[in-house]
Amino acid sequence: MSTPDVPARAAMAPWLALAAVVIGLDQVSKWVVLDRFAEYERLPVIPGLFDLTLVYNPGAAFSFLADAQGWQRWFFTVLALAASVFIVYLLRQARRGQWLFPFALAMILGGALGNVIDRLVHHKVVDFLLFFQHPWYFPAFNLADSAITLGAICLILDEILRWRRGRTSDAVQSPR
Repeated sequence: MSTPDVPARAAMAPWLALAAVVIGLDQVSKWVVLDRFAEYERLPVIPGLFDLTLVYNPGAAFSFLADAQGWQRWFFTVLALAASVFIVYLLRQARRGQWLFPFALAMILGGALGNVIDRLVHHKVVDFLLFFQHPWYFPAFNLADSAITLGAICLILDEILRWRRGRTSDAVQSPR
C-alpha cells in the first residue's frame, strides 16, 4: 500500500480551493438568475450590447447536440467528470513554483464541475450572459463557461511560454 504524497496534496490545495470558488460563484449566480428571471426574460445591462437573460442549454458549447434525445446530458456529464479526474491528476503533477498551468487547470475544473451540477440538478445548463450587436448574437453563456474559456486561454499561453523558454535554453546551450 503506498503512502499519500502529502507535499503534492498540499501544493494542490490552493488550486482545488480556486476551483471550489469558481463552482460557488457559478452556482450562486445561476441561483440568482433562476430566482429572478422567467425563461427568455431579458434585462438590458448595456442596451444594444449586453443583457441578462435566462436560457437553458441541454447540449454543450454553442448548443452542440442540444436537439438530441436526452442522452447528451449523461454523455457530457460523464465526459466532464472524466476530464475532472484527469485535471486533478495533472494538478498533482504540477511543479512547485508553477502558477499559470495549475491556475488554468483549476479554472477549467471549476467550470466543468459547475456545469455538471446544472446537468444533474436541472437536466440542462443554465445560461444567462448574452452579448449581441443586432443582428449578431453570441450564444448565451455563464460563469462556468467563462472560467473554462479563461483556463483554455491560459493553457495555450502556458504552452507558448514553455516552448519559448525551451527554445531560449536550447539557444544558450548550443554554441553557434
